[in-house]
Amino acid sequence: MTIRLPHPDGTLRAYEPRTEPLTFTTGAPLTSRTVFSAAHVVADPYADTTPDSPAAVDWDATLAFRRHLWSHGLGVAEAMDTAQRGMGLDWSGAAELIRRSAAEAKAVGGTIACGVGTDQLTGPATLDEVRAAYEEQLALVESTGAQAILMASRALAAAARSADDYTTVCTHLLRQASEPVILHWLGPMFDPALEGYWGSSDLDAATSVFLDVIAAHPDKVEGIKVSLLDARREVDLRRRLPQGVRCYTGDDFDYPELIAGDEQGFSHALLGIFDPLGPLAAEAVRALDTGDAAGFRNLLDPTVELSRHLFQAPTRFYKTGVVFLAWLAGHQTHFSMVGGLQSARSLPHLARAYELADGLGLFPDPATAESRMRSLLTVYGVPR
Repeated sequence: MTIRLPHPDGTLRAYEPRTEPLTFTTGAPLTSRTVFSAAHVVADPYADTTPDSPAAVDWDATLAFRRHLWSHGLGVAEAMDTAQRGMGLDWSGAAELIRRSAAEAKAVGGTIACGVGTDQLTGPATLDEVRAAYEEQLALVESTGAQAILMASRALAAAARSADDYTTVCTHLLRQASEPVILHWLGPMFDPALEGYWGSSDLDAATSVFLDVIAAHPDKVEGIKVSLLDARREVDLRRRLPQGVRCYTGDDFDYPELIAGDEQGFSHALLGIFDPLGPLAAEAVRALDTGDAAGFRNLLDPTVELSRHLFQAPTRFYKTGVVFLAWLAGHQTHFSMVGGLQSARSLPHLARAYELADGLGLFPDPATAESRMRSLLTVYGVPR
């Protein structure tokens, strides 16, 4: 049976959904690469909220999704931008998410790293206030036993007047950290407020500052997460890292080639696209674990079209597609998001995401995914 899907040109075209999913096995943590999935949060659809209200989270469904990722051997990158930090989830909600997820990780033996930022600051701030906000969040994450991910800060971007200000704040935090951290460089395509991070819009100059900070404290930086959507720059950057400092790709456009690597090294992964791709991504990396690079690429290369679609500009709204696919896959009972962000992508965009994900065999129950897609089309007035 076919389903009629709307396309950007305004036409309806017939699509025949697949009837059988791909099957993936759960298993132990991966060995050849360290792989984190940045995970989304599941909203409480029955909460009486507005776009300006604090997030109402369905904690049971949110934690169940993390157990799903852990069951496939993936790590969870918690309270990152995929969890709508700064786009629906405030610091109070993020703090609760960190506490609950870290406790769940301990209970099931899952790997977890949590985002440390400054989003408790709601207005203009001084550099001292930015540093104190980072310290508060770092203390919370470390108290849970999770690894810390030092995220880029809108408040720091607004307060800094030079590259030295970034260096001073970051150096202080690295000295404060009790364990090595992951240092995250998030590009303005993910958050326009981060334009000119590390003191310059010239990425070569910004990279030099970033590398200088790492080189001065290699014992405190376990790895870096690069989200600039520039594969060439990432490869150059990882080749310049001090010995022992890992590069975690955050490039949702070119991740297969970056994870596969070359004769001079490879990237590990911390990716939002591994939220919907979790089981398939784990299966691909298991091929790498056995030395089967061709098998890895054969599994993961076909997913790039879906990822590029979800992360197309404006890239920061990729979360809508991620949650939409989680609903279709049966990981949650509804398609609603904190902050009402389910409205951030068009129906043709969502229809194409369904088509691509179904073609990849990502839905454990294709019939359920088709039924839910039909229900959404009906809400939008698409004739059968």
